[in-house]
Amino acid sequence: MIATLLQGLSTAALVALVILGVSPAAAQQGDPEGVVTLVIENDTFAGGNSDRHYTNGIRLGWLTPDNGGPSILWELGRYLPLIDLQARRRMGFTIGHNLYTPENKARTDRILSDRPYGAFLYGGLAYQSQSDRRLDTVELDLGIVGPAALGKEIQNNFHRLIGSAEAHGWHNQVANEPGAALVFERKWRFLAETSGGYGVDLMPHVSGSIGNVLTYGGAGLTFRLGEDLAVDFGPPRIRPALPGSASFDRQPDRFAWYLFAGAEARGVAHDIFLDGNTVGSEQSIEKRRFVLDVQAGLSVVISRTRISYTQVWRTEEFKGQRRPDYFGSISISTKF
Repeated sequence: MIATLLQGLSTAALVALVILGVSPAAAQQGDPEGVVTLVIENDTFAGGNSDRHYTNGIRLGWLTPDNGGPSILWELGRYLPLIDLQARRRMGFTIGHNLYTPENKARTDRILSDRPYGAFLYGGLAYQSQSDRRLDTVELDLGIVGPAALGKEIQNNFHRLIGSAEAHGWHNQVANEPGAALVFERKWRFLAETSGGYGVDLMPHVSGSIGNVLTYGGAGLTFRLGEDLAVDFGPPRIRPALPGSASFDRQPDRFAWYLFAGAEARGVAHDIFLDGNTVGSEQSIEKRRFVLDVQAGLSVVISRTRISYTQVWRTEEFKGQRRPDYFGSISISTKF
């Protein structure tokens, strides 16, 4: 059932995104191909924790060709900070779903010492501008938090499908509330490359989000080693995370690859999945104000396709959390 639901959702979303992203404005210069990206994050990847805290995320996105996207949306985009309309510019459309649970899913009562149940179903509109050394992104995500986000149905139906134990405490989840997050990211690239295409680079970044779902500010650094590093700005992730790029340059005759490692420190002002609902919250736990992400992985680009794996280590996000979280992220991007 869950497989059918996700397949139908993905197909419908992709058709809508392609229509919105390509038809109103053709690319005038630069890269004429768009990019479809699927990101799946789960705490069971590579020996991580099983169904604990941030337990699963899925995000499907369409990024337009250079200068593509509805003209009316670009008219609005000219008023955004960060975005340079004279650089290579793209527009992105996404749909995503995040799941959060406590560690003990057999209990039916409210667990006061652990993260509450929660889910976020959302769609996003992003503006991106890119030069050789800098990538800027502004994204608005709008959706729903609570039972209407179908966290219980998605998790338990999938567990039935694979023969795993169901979670019994979803009636204690964060209540229904419209969710919004306005995200800003800037990433710099300092590349040292040899004549054979091999090289290393450093990519510092700053990021932030404002909204009732998540409000934070962060900064970090990524180091890469590989071949043809100018192909992108790192693999994409599901926020909050070290920023990457859904876009990448096509390699028609050979493949590019790189190993990467990085870290981001975030100061968290608000997290609805820890603080609870904006008004009348009954599901909350005291959060930690500072969180550190450390990640490492491998990315490979073969012609029109990029495949990346990222392993993430995240420090404790709330008071009383017994140990850090580990989870993996798989992203697949295809150009056409």
